[in-house]
Amino acid sequence: MIITRKAIPRRTMLRGIGASLALPLLDGMVPALTALARTPAAPINRFGVMYIVNGMIMENWTPAAEGAAYELTPTLGALAPYRDQVSVLTGLACVPTPGRPGGAHAKASTRFLTDVSPPTSETWLDAGISVDQILAREAGKHTQLASLELAIESAETAGACDVGFACAYTNTISWRSANTPLPTENNPRVVFERLFGDSGSTDPKLQRARIGQDKSLLDSVIKEAATLEGSLGQGDRTKLVEYLDAIRDVERRIQRAEEQSGRELPLVDHPAGVPASFDDHVKLMCDLQVLAYQADLTRVITFMIGREFSGRSYPEIGVSDAHHPLSHHQYDPEKMALMARLNAYHVSLFAYYLDRLGATQEGDGTLLDHVLLMYGAGMSDSNSHDPRNLPILLFGGSGLITGGRHARYAADPAANLLVSVMHKLGIDVEQVGTSQGALNIDLDTLSGI
Repeated sequence: MIITRKAIPRRTMLRGIGASLALPLLDGMVPALTALARTPAAPINRFGVMYIVNGMIMENWTPAAEGAAYELTPTLGALAPYRDQVSVLTGLACVPTPGRPGGAHAKASTRFLTDVSPPTSETWLDAGISVDQILAREAGKHTQLASLELAIESAETAGACDVGFACAYTNTISWRSANTPLPTENNPRVVFERLFGDSGSTDPKLQRARIGQDKSLLDSVIKEAATLEGSLGQGDRTKLVEYLDAIRDVERRIQRAEEQSGRELPLVDHPAGVPASFDDHVKLMCDLQVLAYQADLTRVITFMIGREFSGRSYPEIGVSDAHHPLSHHQYDPEKMALMARLNAYHVSLFAYYLDRLGATQEGDGTLLDHVLLMYGAGMSDSNSHDPRNLPILLFGGSGLITGGRHARYAADPAANLLVSVMHKLGIDVEQVGTSQGALNIDLDTLSGI
């Protein structure tokens, strides 16, 4: 094998008429000198959050045994393929801070990544910078987008907000500053175009015309892709083809949803272009996150599966009750069983996300090897709005965390976990909210973010 000092630039773009497309990390982007020295390039590590609303049925969530001997509970059963990589954390609590009473849901979502209970005022927003945005300040130096804030429900039509609290507190979990909540995006088309561009206009008429032409973003760059393939090794050619196929598949699914939305009566809480099926919508948004990571367009993503106070029902899994009223089950066994079924369904969608990350090659492994994920809710027992014993999962890929265990803490502040996560991602902070230090989560040091 002849090794030269040439390598494909990391930020190489495929360009066509009115379009440009970032490439995934290819082996050919690793400097030849690195290959010659047989020293692997520093991995690109990412941080992602999947937030679940309206609490949990903790009896069905919490493993009975602690440590490595734990068994997955009914709620966590879909994670069986990843049992040895997932850590189940229980016992962490949000410590109450001064502020106005009430607002259990507003405080749950706001505290999740800030550990600040809002607000001290009725006249201005008052929270705290969220850890994803602290991370984004550094990660954004290397990517096109500092972060992505995604959701399933529209902030405009999702329903009531917490009484006496601004809707911003339930609409997002990401705060750029104490007074700046970051809006979430739930429309896959908007997310796609933010990542990969479009015809250059957001005019709905032009977007519909583009759909009618049945042309893909890839059509304008496919010739250059074919030219590039000739300079790639077999492994990189395979990665590039799979990446382009994945983008085309996502775009087709978005177009199909838009076409269907034009034929059917629009759902009240679904803007045009959003799949009518909750399952399709979540999976499409997960696939967009995978593409964003794969092309290194961003390294920080938050994703709200719902919105606190969500009144969505789930007939596809036999739950016709609205989510928020069902969460106030008054400990009725039948209602609790339905709520537990809903909790398990959400976990199965997280497992789908892990599947997609695990199926995407990067370097000597997969994207799943280079991502640190948090999954959880801002309250435990939904009926009582309990901010203690929060249900949280950590996933750190191959060797990024000591997985395969249930770690039970003695009412440690949940903010300690946030400090630890930042430390492991190379961000040196002393305190987040009411943190009292770093939590021992037994993570190996991550670098390269």
